[in-house]
Amino acid sequence: MSFEESEGIVYIPPKAGVSRWVFGDHYTIKADKENTHGSLGLIEALVPPGGGPPLHIHHDSDEAFYLIDGELQISNEQRSQVVGTGAFIFVPRGKVHAFKNTGDKPCKMLIIFTPAGFERFFTELGVSGEGDMPAADAEQYARDLAKAESIVARYAAEYI
Repeated sequence: MSFEESEGIVYIPPKAGVSRWVFGDHYTIKADKENTHGSLGLIEALVPPGGGPPLHIHHDSDEAFYLIDGELQISNEQRSQVVGTGAFIFVPRGKVHAFKNTGDKPCKMLIIFTPAGFERFFTELGVSGEGDMPAADAEQYARDLAKAESIVARYAAEYI
């Protein structure tokens, strides 16, 4: 049984959603501005060892992480902390932060943006997420960062 759109309930099946490779990480958008009426964006992320974005800040959205599996280093400008499976992290808008997989296996997590909108950044920046996880590539990371820096302001965010 599946929910009908007219019922107002959103159902995204397993393995469904728009997927993108960004900074060597795999992001699948499960909920977005359109299907939640702007309430929230939800992304399922698979971050390889050493993966994650640089320090950044969201001016118009809060961000939360729920770590499903693996190990993640969460950082701000003053400190870093390694967290494990089951951890929840909330980053209010306006706070500098970053994450990095410091473990030796891919990290799986959910990322929530409230209100919705920032998830579109991944759609615009990334390349199709179909296929296997590519090996970490410093050149691709640099290309993604250059492109990200050119579009991030449209999403009320910036890199530090």
